[in-house]
Amino acid sequence: MIHDLVEIDAGDTFAYDAAGNEGRELREQRAAARIFGLLPADQDAEFRALWDEFEAQATPESRLAVALDRLQPLLNNDVSGGGSWREHGITRAQVLRRMAPIERGLPGLWSSVLAIVERNCALGYIRPDDVTPSR
Repeated sequence: MIHDLVEIDAGDTFAYDAAGNEGRELREQRAAARIFGLLPADQDAEFRALWDEFEAQATPESRLAVALDRLQPLLNNDVSGGGSWREHGITRAQVLRRMAPIERGLPGLWSSVLAIVERNCALGYIRPDDVTPSR
């Protein structure tokens, strides 16, 4: 949730938007400093440490949190007929790169993630890696 508060302030950029994600890290650093700086010093330090931990993915807890953060949009796209994957012509490789933290943070779910991706590829909701969109 702390991660999402920072994204609200910095602007939550579409995960697959390369141009929109340029400068995202700096925007989020500034947003974290601004938001947490509004708090008393002890809370500022605690929340900033939790946010930094999430961003670094250096602990089992942070890897789990990032995995869950990535799992939610995968499930949303799956149950919505491809959702933003279809709308933006997202490829299998893009989805797998984006979902990679799930393999590390929730390794027991990785085979399910792959099954979801393959099913959506077969349905045409995720583009194959070697096909150029016809836009």
